Amino acid sequence: MLEKIIKAYDIRGLVKDEVTPDFSFSLGVAFAKFLEHEREPATIVVGEDMRPSSPLLADAFTDGATSQGMDVIRLGLTSTDMLYFASGKLNLPGVMFTASHNPAKYNGMKLCKSGARPIGQDSGLAKIRELIQEGVPISNRPVGSVRKQDLLKEYVDYLLASFPKNTFKKRKLKVVIDAGNGMAGFTAPAVMARLNVELIPMYFELDGNFPNHEANPIDSANLKDLQKRVKKERADIGLAFDGDADRCFLIDQAGELVNPSALTALIAVRELKAKPGATIIYNLISSKAVAEVIAEHGGIGVRSRVGHSYIKNLMAESGAVFGGEHSGHFYFKNFWRADSGMLAGLYAIAELMASKGDLSQLLAPYNRYVASGEINSKVKDVTKSIAKVRDKYHGQYQIDELDGLTITADSWWFNLRGSNTEPLLRLNVEANTQKEMVKIRDAVLSLIKIR
Repeated sequence: MLEKIIKAYDIRGLVKDEVTPDFSFSLGVAFAKFLEHEREPATIVVGEDMRPSSPLLADAFTDGATSQGMDVIRLGLTSTDMLYFASGKLNLPGVMFTASHNPAKYNGMKLCKSGARPIGQDSGLAKIRELIQEGVPISNRPVGSVRKQDLLKEYVDYLLASFPKNTFKKRKLKVVIDAGNGMAGFTAPAVMARLNVELIPMYFELDGNFPNHEANPIDSANLKDLQKRVKKERADIGLAFDGDADRCFLIDQAGELVNPSALTALIAVRELKAKPGATIIYNLISSKAVAEVIAEHGGIGVRSRVGHSYIKNLMAESGAVFGGEHSGHFYFKNFWRADSGMLAGLYAIAELMASKGDLSQLLAPYNRYVASGEINSKVKDVTKSIAKVRDKYHGQYQIDELDGLTITADSWWFNLRGSNTEPLLRLNVEANTQKEMVKIRDAVLSLIKIR
C-alpha cells in the first residue's frame, strides 16, 4: 500500500482506507527520524487545508513527531505556499496536509526540508517509506512541545514586499477569484485587501467537500463558472486556484483561458528587466514561445523535466530566478525557490496595472503557437506505447527523452510521457497552426489507441 500512496513528489490516498490517523502517526515518527538523520532542525512547521480530515491527520502526525522529541509549530489553516513561506522564513522543515486538487475523499501530505527545500522520491520519500515499513521504536527521550503560530499577515507582507512600492496603487482593476472552496478563500481576501482592486469572490467558503466544483483548474470544466462571471462582471482578470492554492490559472477579460506558458513568459520578462541575463527554468511541456521570449530578452533558458522537485533542484544548481510549468506551478528564487500561485497572480496583476490595454493585449506577444492541452489516454502498457510512437518517428525528426518522448519538427513538436501514478499516457502537442496541431495530435493518438 505504501508504494501506492507515497508518490513521486508527495503522499496522497483515500482518507478512510489509506491515509488514516494511524498512518499519519507513523509518518510523524518516520519523518522525525529522517530529519534527525539529515541533521535538520528539531522543529517541524505543520499546516493544514480545509478538508474535514486534515485536522485529525495533523493531530496524529504531531503526536508521532513529538514522541520522537521533535517540537511542532501548528500553523492551522494554510495554503501550501504559506507552508513554504513558514519553512523558508523560520528555516524549519515542514509538512502540509492537503490533497491539492483531488476530490474530497482524498487527503495527503507535502513534505519539505528547512528553507522549503523539496522532498521527493529521490530526496527523502523513499527513505521515509522504508522507515515506516521497518517501524521506528518510540524513543526514550522527552516528548516534544507543540505551539500555535499565525503567519497570515507576515505571508501577505512578504509577498507584497517582492514588488516596488506603489506597484498595486496604479489603475483600479476588477478582479474575480474562484477559490473553489479551497485555501485561496483564506489567503486571497488578506492579499487583495492591500491592492487597488475591486474583488469579486467566488466560492470563498472553506469546504473540503467541494460543493460547487472540484478545485482543479487544469480541468476546463472547473473554469466555466469563472469564465462566465468574468464576462458578466466585465472584469479585467479572473484567477482560479486549486485546493491548496499553490497553482494559479488566469482568465482574460473576454473569458478566455490564458495559456500558463504565456504567464511564464510574462513573469520571465519582468524578472529579466530587474535582473538582466538571469537564468529562467521552464519545463519541456511549455510552449516553445517561452524559450524564444527568454532569449529575446537576454536571459538564459534552461529546459527541465516536469515536476516541482526537479525544477527546484535545477533552480538551486543554476541560480535561476524563476521557473514555470504548464500545469500552473510557478517558482520564485525570492520565495525559497518554492511555488506560489498567489505570487504568480500578483505578477500578472502588477503588469496589467502598469499597462494601458487589457490582459489579452498584454499577453499577445507570448501567444505564438497552437497547443492541444494535455490529453490523457489509458493504455495497457505505457512503455510499449511510447516505443511504438518512437519507432514511427525515429530517423525523421529530432528525438529526446529528457522526460518521456519528445519529437520535434520545424513547425510542430509533441511530448508523450507516462503518469507517475496511473496507466496513463499524457500527450501535449504544439504547432504553428490549428490544422497542423490537429493532424499531429490525431496521428499520435491513433498509434497509442488500444485495439
